[in-house]
Amino acid sequence: MFVAAHRERGKSSSQRETSDIYQSLCPSKPIPKPRYAAVRTLYEPLAPTRNILDSDALVLYFPAPKTVTGEDVLELHVHGGSATVKAVLSAIPQCTSPAKIRYAEPGEFTRRAFQNNRLDLAQVEALSDTLSAETEQQRRAAVRGTSGNLGRTYEAWRQQLLYARGELEALIDFSEDQHFDESPAELLWNVTAQVEVMLESIAAHESASHRGELLKKGIRISLLGPPNAGKSSLLNQIVGREASIVSQEAGTTRDIVEVSLDIRGYLCTFADTAGLRTQVSPSESGKNDSIIGHIEQEGIRRAKAKANESDVVIALASIEWSDIRNGWEIRYDIETFEIAAKAPKSMIAINKSDSVTPEILSELINDFKKSQIDIITENVVPLMTISCKNAQASSSQGSIGHFIDEMVKVFENMTSLPTDLEDLLGVTERQRQLLAACSAHLLDFTKEAQLQVDDEREVDIVLAAEHLRSAANCLSRITGRGEAGDVEEVLGVVFEKFCVGK
Repeated sequence: MFVAAHRERGKSSSQRETSDIYQSLCPSKPIPKPRYAAVRTLYEPLAPTRNILDSDALVLYFPAPKTVTGEDVLELHVHGGSATVKAVLSAIPQCTSPAKIRYAEPGEFTRRAFQNNRLDLAQVEALSDTLSAETEQQRRAAVRGTSGNLGRTYEAWRQQLLYARGELEALIDFSEDQHFDESPAELLWNVTAQVEVMLESIAAHESASHRGELLKKGIRISLLGPPNAGKSSLLNQIVGREASIVSQEAGTTRDIVEVSLDIRGYLCTFADTAGLRTQVSPSESGKNDSIIGHIEQEGIRRAKAKANESDVVIALASIEWSDIRNGWEIRYDIETFEIAAKAPKSMIAINKSDSVTPEILSELINDFKKSQIDIITENVVPLMTISCKNAQASSSQGSIGHFIDEMVKVFENMTSLPTDLEDLLGVTERQRQLLAACSAHLLDFTKEAQLQVDDEREVDIVLAAEHLRSAANCLSRITGRGEAGDVEEVLGVVFEKFCVGK
């Protein structure tokens, strides 16, 4: 059975309006016990004895301040038919003055929860991320911020900075009239020690935010390699459809083909790129197709640019027959591995492993590792053999399923944190930017304090205290509390993402 929930918010200073709404809809029954569901018949307020709106509605009453918004909340759970819902919505304005009842604006319930100190701004952002999460890993990252632990940490830091600032300003105002337990130099040294510890903590939060952003915004993966190495075939096998054109003709892919999908909870965007190769003269190669045209050159340029901005680069090579060597070889592009070596994370995939026997394959892989030991090592970069032609979904060695298993391990390595630090995955990009600004102000403070040690000159206490004030204001903009003068502007940015009803 479908249920529609309507929340009617009363004034927090009085329960009268909430009671009036309830009594108009349920004239013969007392308001339910707080936080207990009761079955009620809902009547049209202007015809309570004749027109029944819903005979078996669930009614719950939540008195302020211990509610989601901090205000009185009356919830009506009615049968989900559109006619019933429409009838109840039409009846509610008849319960009291129409001027006192309106539809909630997008995000208004959450905004009121924030204004009534039921949520801090970090929790609000986490709720927004939770509502927009499309994958399991996005959801897990988002809910880390809903506990309030991040907000409490940032508020504790802010209070610590305000206290330190107060101590420094006391030196300015009362140093000649009062006796302090610490000398100005000792006080400055103690505050500096606290600031340095805080800087280390902020750095940990900034670092963790990058991992959280990978989960929320997705992991960007580029497939890079020479023509006909199997980039398009691998993409098609991963996504399970013909997303990219596959042909025996070299250079089929000229532009970038991007596909986004959920891989075991991770949002991934794969980019199939043009094959990388170096132009040689026809006299050297004996072929006219060795000349790289303008369109292919542009495709290669875009491929390199896409790889340089990716989170993971999958470098492809392939097993091919060599007429010159009269034997099998692993064919690759050296620049591919140089680019992959500079990427945050990378993998090597040797395609067409089904072309040779296991013995020859093992020999080729060993020779390949020796030749590329200075660029990429297996200790850092997984090296996989695959066959896109005889692809299998199983997890056996050489299958696409096994390749995906190893790829997911790379994702886990990029995004995981120790259990006691997992709340840091909830740090948002906005919060990270403010933490970076806070860190910059604290570094300015430490530079000012260091002048006393290096130059043996008197520190400008006023300037030092101002650095602490600026740092504290950055933290207040994260939680939405304190002295931030532009909190309303921050709220507008955060709440514009919410839908009606939250």
